[in-house]
Amino acid sequence: MSTISEEIENLTTGLVKIPSVNGTKGEKHIADKIFAYLKEINYFKKHREYVFKVPLKNDKLGRCNVFALLKGESKKSDKTIILHGHMDTVGVDDFGALAKYAFEPEILKEKLKEIELPQEVKKDLESEDWMFGRGVSDMKSGNAVHLWVLKELSQKIREFSGNILFMSNPVEENEHTGIIEALEVLKELKGKYRLQYILAINNDYICPMYKGDNTRYIYTGVVGKLLPSFYFVGKETHVGQCFEGLNAGAIAGEVINEIDLNTDLCDEYKGEYTLPPSVLKLKDLKENYNVQTPFSSFAYFNYAVHGESPETATSKLKQSAKKAFERVIDKNNKNYKKYCEITGEKYHPSNFKAQVITYSDLYKKAKNNFSGNLDKELHCYEQKLLNKNMDLREISLKIVERTFALAGNKNPCIVIFFAPPYCPHNTLDENNKNENLIIDKIKQCLGEFDSQEKFKIMQFFPSLSDSSYLKIDDDFRELENFTSDFPGWGNIYKVPLEEIKNLNIPAVNYGCYGKDAHKWTERVYKPYSFEILPKLIMSTIKKFLY
Repeated sequence: MSTISEEIENLTTGLVKIPSVNGTKGEKHIADKIFAYLKEINYFKKHREYVFKVPLKNDKLGRCNVFALLKGESKKSDKTIILHGHMDTVGVDDFGALAKYAFEPEILKEKLKEIELPQEVKKDLESEDWMFGRGVSDMKSGNAVHLWVLKELSQKIREFSGNILFMSNPVEENEHTGIIEALEVLKELKGKYRLQYILAINNDYICPMYKGDNTRYIYTGVVGKLLPSFYFVGKETHVGQCFEGLNAGAIAGEVINEIDLNTDLCDEYKGEYTLPPSVLKLKDLKENYNVQTPFSSFAYFNYAVHGESPETATSKLKQSAKKAFERVIDKNNKNYKKYCEITGEKYHPSNFKAQVITYSDLYKKAKNNFSGNLDKELHCYEQKLLNKNMDLREISLKIVERTFALAGNKNPCIVIFFAPPYCPHNTLDENNKNENLIIDKIKQCLGEFDSQEKFKIMQFFPSLSDSSYLKIDDDFRELENFTSDFPGWGNIYKVPLEEIKNLNIPAVNYGCYGKDAHKWTERVYKPYSFEILPKLIMSTIKKFLY
């Protein structure tokens, strides 16, 4: 193993040993660890003002973003490359009895040898080329590589012009709060030091696309994520008169059957497809047991986009929901007719209509029906919910429920709305002269390693990423319509769309190569991640700044 590999592996191990599970104080501790490492680099001992932490606003856990600015001295230049990544991980419940070893790669390796493993996992464990543990792949190793690159460049400060801005962010695994709040800092640094952000390199993990795939994927953009949410309102009834009502749970179930994993809803962009929508939540809203059928229910989906606008997504989801709603009504009538045939009762079909509206439609109805100041009413309600520290998705639902009540609607209905988080999609466009130049330079860098690795450039990093918040490709007019279907936008949740548009930082993802992120068999491939990747990033920086 080379000195580079040893140093990065040791750095990775040190970072993994700090349990920085999302939503815990570990996120503060890992920031302190990274900050302490940066302060010991000789360059930053001389330039203390260039390394600093920025606490998240109103954060009870004391989490913060960490920054370090390296200014090249070959000649004066404002060109700046951002090296960034997230410092948090998901939890370790999936490790079961091995959970206490999840953050101890060396001990975990020995413990894994004592249990039965899937064949591929066992093979990787025996090869000694893989490091196991929570966060080794997603993405403590990526952070370690960036830290090594920063330290290496700090020793070559007179060889390059331009600047390197290191940034490590918390809260990536759910709300992306770290990077969202970091945008304000990026804006301030841009003005203070006259920085021109020409490229951002994320080091989030890359992985095989299929069994036996050994390709190293480089991504010139990131998939977008919407969280379309559905408030289902039926017609309650006693189960003794079940055909007189319309079960909100049945409506929800049929909509899920229609949308979940429906490949017709995949978004294609220049030959690349998103994964289909996946249901993430389903519940009826009855609080206690009784023999009344559910009046309302709730569900939301992960909905990935490459180039599709929120407006188009909403239209497709409305069509899908209406088809499913109509099937429920039709099924109820058919079953009631059969029941009447076997009992001899007279059949009267229901007159339910499949009504599907958006939150903005509902808001307008409430505005017309409510005699007071609706905006003030909802704002006060939102504040009360925020003070209870409720999940943001639940707050969104509560706002919809309140708006529905104020609209005075009593008929069965599906209300479609959006809830946090919202991750914009972006990619480099070959038809854009500047962005095509970036792609060409990346291709040149990859060419230097062709004899060692098989690379493939893709347009969209397929997993959610903080890179979403550095560049936005959506049309602003359509985004305004989208936010009107986002209950509590600007109060309970907001993405600074204008700031992202103004920064407009081309964002790519290199990443350490690993397998099974978010699984107890998570592991990173050391020969590529600790040896070739850091050299590739150094080559890329040279191509842009030397």
